[in-house]
Amino acid sequence: MAKETKELKGKIGLEIHAYVLTREKLFCRCKASREKGLKENTLICPICTGQAGAKPMLPNEEAVKKAVQIGLMLGCKINKELHWQRKHYDWPDLPKGYQNTISGAYAIPVGVKGEFGKIEIWSMHIEEDPASWNPDSGCVDYNRSGLPLVEIVTAPEFETAGEAMEWLKKLVHNLAYLKAIDSNAGIKVDVNVNIPGKSERVEIKNISSIENIGKAIEYELGRQMKEGSVRETRRYDEAKGKTIRMRGKEEAEDYRFITDPDLKDIVLDEKLVKALKESLPESPDEKLAKMIKKYKIDKENAEILTKNIDIADFTEEVAGKIDIKFALPWITGSLLRLLNDNKAKMSDAKIEVEHFVELLELVKSKKITELQGKTILKKFYPASFSPLAKKVEGRITDKKELEKIAREVIGKNKKAVEDYKKGEKKSFEFLMGEIMRATSKRADFKVARDVLAGLLK
Repeated sequence: MAKETKELKGKIGLEIHAYVLTREKLFCRCKASREKGLKENTLICPICTGQAGAKPMLPNEEAVKKAVQIGLMLGCKINKELHWQRKHYDWPDLPKGYQNTISGAYAIPVGVKGEFGKIEIWSMHIEEDPASWNPDSGCVDYNRSGLPLVEIVTAPEFETAGEAMEWLKKLVHNLAYLKAIDSNAGIKVDVNVNIPGKSERVEIKNISSIENIGKAIEYELGRQMKEGSVRETRRYDEAKGKTIRMRGKEEAEDYRFITDPDLKDIVLDEKLVKALKESLPESPDEKLAKMIKKYKIDKENAEILTKNIDIADFTEEVAGKIDIKFALPWITGSLLRLLNDNKAKMSDAKIEVEHFVELLELVKSKKITELQGKTILKKFYPASFSPLAKKVEGRITDKKELEKIAREVIGKNKKAVEDYKKGEKKSFEFLMGEIMRATSKRADFKVARDVLAGLLK
């Protein structure tokens, strides 16, 4: 019997960067787009490209408010006076030679002393994103320069890669419920790893997937166990599956933090912070518990529904208008399949609860067939409509009418009839499919089935 491989342990801390979801960049009016494949250097201006004499505008209010909400979600104490710093470093992606941030030697972060998922949050703050530099071509794309970022810094309380990965999944899920970050843009994480008494702390920079974060931690713990380590900055090479040294580890003084004279301090009003706290949505765990307890939905389906807050909210609205037991398979099956087929999220579609409920009522009352309902639902993307206003034709239950249609189908498909009489059961289902097609799926399935069976005796 093979021995179980024990997960390597160490002291692990995370610095998570996520894009705040805003319409404009942090210090200018340029569109804040994180769309992949966007033509380079098309969403830029003198401010976000750091041109001489260009001064930043007042910080994006939307970004500041969402940063505060993120801090509140993490259980942080929100500081009321925030000072902008210049974080200096020499890198091609930073045209000004410094990054504007509310972090550093003299800064007071947006939030401090929080806790999430039993892990202490040391701080969280807001800052601007640098540009995107391609070291292979030497080209710099400034579309990303100036996008608002939040950075969340945890205490080094994770022991294993698995713990860090599970915690990050929960964090991303909760942030998605908050609708404060761009989930399409993903996260970037700097990982700090060391083995107490064995190695010095190593920082692994800019890992952009949870899977790679786990792999990088596992590799680094293994490397440090064998070789030890010095304080340094490394990167994770996905192709090689290993971390590679970049440079010695910078200390805070290396960045030469100074207060930015071009940016006024942010003063947060107590009433604003209170209002933002009261507007926080339910967490995924709270929503899951409600689905199970209030709406009597089984845990498996409740977990499917609460993966996305828009689906969860949609379900709650539907539950207030129609029997949720009847509606549940339509949501977890047909509706989610519709979105999946169109590679869309609920937020991408304009599906009105009223229209969805109208459709289900027509099916439930047997005014239309289930197949008809599913066909109509497929037309609800990208925008739904009122089935009642469309005057959808009802189901056909009249035996004589269905018998006439069935005889026509039998006459046109003699081989299938012969095959059925030879014992091919699939031929019967084929003939039923032809009846449903001939009636635009309006035929009452049970009545049509009985009629066809009678004619084939």
